Amino acid sequence: MVKGVQVHSNVAPKAQGEILTEDALQFLAALHRTFEPTRQALLFAREDVQRQIDSGVPFDFPKETAHIRAEPSWHCAPPAPGLEDRRVEITGPTDRKMVINALNSGAKTFMADFEDSSAPTFSNLINGQVNLRDAIRCQIDFESGGKPYKLSENPAVLIVRPRGWHLDEPRITVDNAPVSGSLFDFALYFYHNAKELIKRGSGPYFYLPKMEHYLEARLWNDVFLFSQSYIKIPVNTIRATVLIETLPAAFQMEEILFELRNHSSGLNCGRWDYIFSFIKKHRADRRAVLPDRKDVTMTVPFMDSYVRLLIQTCHRRKVAAMGGMAAQIPIKGDAKANEIAMNKVRADKLREVTAGHDGTWIAHPLIHQIARDVFDENMLGPNQYHVLRQDVKVAASDLVNPKVPGQITEVGVRENVITTLAYTSAWIGGNGCIPLNFMMEDAATAEIARVQLWQWVKYNARIDTGEHVTVAYVDKLIDELASQTKKVAPGVQDKHVKISADYTKGQIRKEWPSEFLTSDLMPYLAVEDGAPAKFQLSKM
Repeated sequence: MVKGVQVHSNVAPKAQGEILTEDALQFLAALHRTFEPTRQALLFAREDVQRQIDSGVPFDFPKETAHIRAEPSWHCAPPAPGLEDRRVEITGPTDRKMVINALNSGAKTFMADFEDSSAPTFSNLINGQVNLRDAIRCQIDFESGGKPYKLSENPAVLIVRPRGWHLDEPRITVDNAPVSGSLFDFALYFYHNAKELIKRGSGPYFYLPKMEHYLEARLWNDVFLFSQSYIKIPVNTIRATVLIETLPAAFQMEEILFELRNHSSGLNCGRWDYIFSFIKKHRADRRAVLPDRKDVTMTVPFMDSYVRLLIQTCHRRKVAAMGGMAAQIPIKGDAKANEIAMNKVRADKLREVTAGHDGTWIAHPLIHQIARDVFDENMLGPNQYHVLRQDVKVAASDLVNPKVPGQITEVGVRENVITTLAYTSAWIGGNGCIPLNFMMEDAATAEIARVQLWQWVKYNARIDTGEHVTVAYVDKLIDELASQTKKVAPGVQDKHVKISADYTKGQIRKEWPSEFLTSDLMPYLAVEDGAPAKFQLSKM
């Protein structure tokens, strides 16, 4: 075993033996010892920023980096092999069936997700690494229920999303401290597959989530430089697309691209997490209370401004400006409802391509053709880098404009309660991606639901019935809807619904909402996997 490294779980012994090899753990330990102090400092810096926002300091573009934004001559790296045309990307967790179906979907790329659509049980994480390793080597074929699953001859290009900087991995410790979830996911995938990917004409490509500052992008860039040197592959082989899904990051898009410029493959509109971040960052501002989740669309002022600025920024620096997720799934047995849903997908993708996006996201293989047709009809080349959007003028005030048409309704409150209960119950049970109301939902939707409930209680919001959203009102709904959770999310266990209900009740009573439900609930997964309590830094 590697000195100072401890593995605190043995839930997937065969997969662990293949992935947690001595040389891979040595690499992970080297990353941890080199970069963990910087990660911790950057997480503390997030808390300082939040305190400033709470005190009334306005959001603005950083003054110290004005020269970077003003300099027109720098550009990001050219598209790496396989990333020249990204008009449709499919996303999903890393279970074996999903990996095969996504790679065979016809989409240009598949974002294999260790983050929001994956519940990070140790088994899910380690077996996910095995599945990606096997897919890269075209050795992933298997049979389930008498049905064969085989990889096509021309699969999608693989991109991997590790967890965000805020998450620990308590089942692996180095020098008696949990490693970063980000570095755990990145290190094992990169170490086992980077050279094989290059040999096959592709490369190690990543999506990077949840960043809040350009210094967090600099940390990733330093990790990339270190890692490429460690395994002796050419510098700047890695490519990374950053999800702009936090409000602070929207004010630092140029800087984030600049920090990663030799490894950058663009930015993506992580729109659901962005709404979550908007609410959370404005926690001390009653003027930023938003209406029902369904009313916060891509056309409301603060969302539209962020999209236009992202496209302009990316094309100015010659990288991809990726659109957001179509979470719809086909509605079987109701042709009219299905047509309405699919028309919403078409309208959303048409909005994106005409705005200048270079590609878009889907969650279900059967949505691929709809999105593909819209982009094929409206984007004749591989991308739209030439669409510079010089017409766009976005001020800091536009990005924080809280004016959203709509109202808070009884239906909206109930939907947020059942969404929070259903998703968190499933997540604790090991499932990070569930269908709700014919939408494939991940942690981002549950996060919006959770913080909206908190916000409405905090500011005593009035709903359409004339009632106020109080602790007692939400408690009553939780008690009522908890009994329906197993119908909404089949397969969840009663004990997990109880944990979820207690957690949600606790959240609406807090002075401020927790940063992430995944951090709060991680101890439940870690306990099941055998991790010692002392390494579980996140508490409910």
